[in-house]
Amino acid sequence: MHRLPTGSPPLTHNLIHSLLPMRTLILAIQFLTRLPTPQLKTFDPAWLADAARWFAPVGLLVGAIVWLAVLAGSLVDPWLAALAGLLAWLWVTGGLHIDGLADLADAQGAAHRSRERFLEVLKDPHLGSFGVLSLATQLIVKLVLLMLLVKLSLAPLSPDAPAAYPGYHSAQAGITALAGLAAALGGLVLVPAWARLFTVAWSATLPSLAAGSGERFAWRPHWPSFWLCTLLLATASAWLAPVLLLAPLAGLFWWAYLKRKLGGMTGDCLGAGIEVCESLLLLALVVAARTL
Repeated sequence: MHRLPTGSPPLTHNLIHSLLPMRTLILAIQFLTRLPTPQLKTFDPAWLADAARWFAPVGLLVGAIVWLAVLAGSLVDPWLAALAGLLAWLWVTGGLHIDGLADLADAQGAAHRSRERFLEVLKDPHLGSFGVLSLATQLIVKLVLLMLLVKLSLAPLSPDAPAAYPGYHSAQAGITALAGLAAALGGLVLVPAWARLFTVAWSATLPSLAAGSGERFAWRPHWPSFWLCTLLLATASAWLAPVLLLAPLAGLFWWAYLKRKLGGMTGDCLGAGIEVCESLLLLALVVAARTL
């Protein structure tokens, strides 16, 4: 931790400690996104562990950007909305998590039940055939699910309108439809937040298979903030998309998969879990919209 020089005035001491939460928030944004942030002149590895408490709020930020991109694309066509949302998702995250999914797929495909071989392939920066297939599949899955979510969310708003967008009859009708679509897609904002919240539990409750970011986040899990974020996300889910109250089941599924299949986790496993859970939660939103 940062140590104050001997004889530092109490005011300086209090100021530094008051800024620590802001430092960890900046680190969380820097780690999970490509968004510009103030530069930190000093760094303590312990701050990275503390930054995990901000993962869910940063996930909300990611979700809001994707939500806005989808809404903008929906002015033209559901497919364009899905493409805009997917591109925004990739841009804001820098492809960090889908890279973990590809690395994990390569390692599992080439390991042949050898733990040493698994870890060796996991560290290899090159992308193999298993990684390419998993990466392409994940992109297609997200694209299609986003398109279906927009299309199904549009249907109840104006059943008699053309399939692309229900705002053709008048400007007022278009604004009303856009507002209705924005509300119908509100659950999309929560999907990245839920997925990133789960990484805190995975890293804290599964043994680390190798040194890396996953191990760093497990140093000092802050359970009060985890349960507070869980409560707030559950409340928001009950309001915006009740089906997302089932989100913890997705997190539990990936935890059980890592526990049974690998016996632990790495940073790539956490990133892969984010991608898998995001797809599962998108699927849940699509199924819920289909039943309306």
